[in-house]
Amino acid sequence: MFDFVRRHNRLLQLGLVIVIFPSFVAFGIQGYQSFNESNLAVAHVDGQPITQAEWDAAHRDQAERMRANMPNVDAKLLDSPMVRQQVLEQLVRERVMFAAARDLRLDPTDQRLQRLFRSDPNFESLRNPDGSVRAELLSMRGMTSAQFAQQLKQDVAMRQVMLGLGASVPASTAVTTRALDPYFQQREIQVATFPVQDQRAKVQVSDAELKAFYDDEKNAARFQSRETVSFEYVVLDVASAAQSVTLAADDVRKFYDENVSRYETPQERNARHILVKIDSSASADDKAKARAKAEGLLQQIKADRKAFAELARKQSDDPGSAAQGGDLSWISRGAMVKPFEDAVYGLGKGELSGIVESEFGLHIVEVLDIRGGDRRSFESVRGEIEAEVRQQLAQKRYAELAEQFTDLVEQEDNLQAVATKLKLTILKADKFGRGDPASTPLLGNPKLIETLFDPQTLASKRNSAPIELGGNQLAAVHVTEHAPSRRQTMEELGDRLRQLVIDQKAAAAAVAAGKAALESWKQQPAGAALGAAMTVSRFEPRGQTQAVLTAVMRAATDTLPAWVGVDLGQGGYAIARINKVLGADPAVMEPQRAALQYAQLWTQAETAAYYKALRKQFKAEVTAPAAAASSVAR
Repeated sequence: MFDFVRRHNRLLQLGLVIVIFPSFVAFGIQGYQSFNESNLAVAHVDGQPITQAEWDAAHRDQAERMRANMPNVDAKLLDSPMVRQQVLEQLVRERVMFAAARDLRLDPTDQRLQRLFRSDPNFESLRNPDGSVRAELLSMRGMTSAQFAQQLKQDVAMRQVMLGLGASVPASTAVTTRALDPYFQQREIQVATFPVQDQRAKVQVSDAELKAFYDDEKNAARFQSRETVSFEYVVLDVASAAQSVTLAADDVRKFYDENVSRYETPQERNARHILVKIDSSASADDKAKARAKAEGLLQQIKADRKAFAELARKQSDDPGSAAQGGDLSWISRGAMVKPFEDAVYGLGKGELSGIVESEFGLHIVEVLDIRGGDRRSFESVRGEIEAEVRQQLAQKRYAELAEQFTDLVEQEDNLQAVATKLKLTILKADKFGRGDPASTPLLGNPKLIETLFDPQTLASKRNSAPIELGGNQLAAVHVTEHAPSRRQTMEELGDRLRQLVIDQKAAAAAVAAGKAALESWKQQPAGAALGAAMTVSRFEPRGQTQAVLTAVMRAATDTLPAWVGVDLGQGGYAIARINKVLGADPAVMEPQRAALQYAQLWTQAETAAYYKALRKQFKAEVTAPAAAASSVAR
């Protein structure tokens, strides 16, 4: 690869970081050791502080990544105490891993990094055809080569701290089977149920009982009415802005002429080459010998063009292409160093270059084939250009209208002025409550709901402030009626109150009947009115509720049959008799898969325990609560 590793070791590290370690929160050794003494420490690891500024920066990076993946995510979620605390814990974990890697001397060698780059298929997109790394990725990350080099070594070292645990095999298949058998176990049971509905007809309710149930504070939440609002709202989005957009024919043609390259198929060239390597430190004599060798190879190829592939296999110093007879496959512009690219794109199909010099050495290049470079006509792309230009103009118009929208909404007491001025439709919703099913995506938007029930919105009797709903969409609401939540009277509750009391008494009667039957059947099993025997497991409930299944699988089975009673609340009561305990169902617990799952669970437990020990060893301590983080997500 043109002596890639020695010359471009730092660029190699960029590739590793981007492809293998995208989740790593970079901080670098200098960042780890250099702290602002005046900045507040929010945590300590190994005697070194994590500062508020570092926490804020990591939080900001995390918020930006989440926004990139979820453009409509609520900013308040990104700035929540939970997210902040997770970011701080991740910083602490990285510092602990760094300290452990340093103590264990786990820095990877350059040779290991070279092997990673040459063997890992993940690097294919990072390698240029001539073996170099795409240098533009450096500027995309905004970091220097030295910073990437140090970051890579640090990250690989930290990951090695836990590597041994993740690769360990905790137990044999026999041990794994014994450990998992209780979880996959099957049990033969018979069940009887005492439904609540069988008791309802027997229940009598007095007025005194109704009053006592109503007055019991434990039931107060059941009698609260829904808080609702009736409101008007208007929405400004790109679609509404597009209605006022006029598209001129000249605009479409101008767009085509200015972006004609977009409608061309990028030209690619299938080329092969032979490299005679020249080190940057080579003497003048060595450079002359290399050039003489290249000239000799060029003369041989000119004499017999068919000899190119064989000469490349034997004489080329590029290990990435020599074995293929120098073939670099299809390559496009921007994928190679400039002298090499100029040579490739300066040749026609079947043409051979002279000696081409690049930073890697001397090349002999032959273009085998050319494809692409065709251009679509204006008429064939006119429709899609019109749609794109119209969308761009609508976006621009939306930005202009958004300012007018904001001014009109904030200045007026109702929505009529903004609707008239911007030609928007006033929409209405009646008796809308929190948690109601949303008839449109807009009415399910958390920001809009939060604004609707904001005390200021409810009290002002004016338009709300403009609500940014994401995706170039603004809304404003005007509440016309507010019905606060309140405790309903007994008269308003009517039959509903009576039914609640009946349900409560019927459930209690079902439980009492079930418990009485359970005690009786334990004494006289022959009289038990149980259902047919069935075999159940955690993976095959056979129609049993989760409550019954859980009770059955947890019950002690030292003595069989074993009896279980289960209070199902408003579902009544269930009695289960466990007749047999059977082994794991082989169709569910496949031995090899079970062993793998067990190993994963074991590894997770050991990893968590080891990390806990490392935290203690390096005195990791968080001194600030999540709420102390700066609000950087907004």
